[in-house]
Amino acid sequence: MEFAISIPQYVGDDGFDPAAFSAHLRRAEALGFTGGWVQEQILGSAPTLSPLETMTYAAACSERLRLGCAVFVTPLHNPVHLAKAIATIDQLSHGRVEIGVGTGGKGRPFAAFGVDPDALVARFNEGIAVMKACWSDGQINLDGRFYKLDGATMEPKPVQRPHPPLWIGANHPDALRRAARLADGFFGAGSQPTANFVEQVRTVRSALAELDRDPATYRFAKRVYVHVDDDAQRAAERMEAALARHYVRGGWSHVWVVGPPAACAAGIREVVDAGAELILLNPLVDDAEQMERLAAEVIPAV
Repeated sequence: MEFAISIPQYVGDDGFDPAAFSAHLRRAEALGFTGGWVQEQILGSAPTLSPLETMTYAAACSERLRLGCAVFVTPLHNPVHLAKAIATIDQLSHGRVEIGVGTGGKGRPFAAFGVDPDALVARFNEGIAVMKACWSDGQINLDGRFYKLDGATMEPKPVQRPHPPLWIGANHPDALRRAARLADGFFGAGSQPTANFVEQVRTVRSALAELDRDPATYRFAKRVYVHVDDDAQRAAERMEAALARHYVRGGWSHVWVVGPPAACAAGIREVVDAGAELILLNPLVDDAEQMERLAAEVIPAV
């Protein structure tokens, strides 16, 4: 069982604080977290930093944390550019990158990116093939529907071969089977309750068996929105406000894990029992204080 912590991405009214950011990551390493993860939110009113640039900065502020994003909505990206950026961060971090990807679903503002949502899955699948080829092939030849590369090359390759670990976040059964086929692991969303994760893990494991993939080489993870507070009502109110700000709508009590340390540990144990081998703990307020309490009072009790 591994525990990762979310990397703070919100910029306050006073702007980005580089000293606090660096200190947060160093403290995460000292507390024993194995990874630090970001999210992607390109459009929206929340003052959220871009994941690629945040991961790059984090690579320079840390020595051991594995750095990931859950998830890049890859149809919004040119896969050649994204492959280059990820390979670069893997080099800069000496092989500490993890890659989470997803289609994003048809509710995204794809028109803002010049993307046809009717071809979403086809674009996603082809984009993954392009990135894997860029990371692995000496000469890249791909004659696709959206992308064509003829004798292209991309160097340097990522430190991790054939490429950094690839996770897929998904919900629809077809997407879960796609995760079993294309990825090294499945990453459950923080916006999904544990009960959904149980079913998602079951579907992915069934698909792995159908594909004759060794389940021992496949991993499961989940983001958990968590807030530790001895006052359970106050914890719920703070988390509801934070998630409403993040997702621009309310009604999230079915997904969070909040309250005193024992209650948070019990909620996280349910995620572990559902099959998660990596838990991404994601407080949304008082990040530094929450990280300390999670490490001292919650994780030891899981």
